[in-house]
Amino acid sequence: MADVKDPKIAEAYEKVRNDKEDLTWLLLDYESDKSNALTLTESGTGDLAELASKLQPQRASFAYAKVRYVNDEHSFREKFVLITWIGEEVKVMRRAKVSVHAADVKNVLRAYSIEVSASTASDLKQDDIVTRLRRAGGANYDRSKFD
Repeated sequence: MADVKDPKIAEAYEKVRNDKEDLTWLLLDYESDKSNALTLTESGTGDLAELASKLQPQRASFAYAKVRYVNDEHSFREKFVLITWIGEEVKVMRRAKVSVHAADVKNVLRAYSIEVSASTASDLKQDDIVTRLRRAGGANYDRSKFD
């Protein structure tokens, strides 16, 4: 079981979800290689590229991000993404535990449109994530951006 009791995690989650706040993403990392406790490592106001630059190949992390994209010439959408990051250099035991710990993380970071598994920064390209969000988002009146 993952320890996600740090109140800073829930606080950052609420800020990312709040339209009146500037925060657009948060990053959770394990306290140490042997620990099952997750802590809020960082948060930011930038886009997915900024978040991806914080992810390290030797770490397993969880991230939560607000993604804003144009719906048509008159509107935009904001959707939330849960990211499970397992860097390419993460040890086998940690990799195995991440899948079990994801359920505990989802109890705290509970509202999201899509879940993304990533191991390299290229897995988090804005255009690819927006395409997935459009497909998951239901009605889409600007067909040129869907195809």
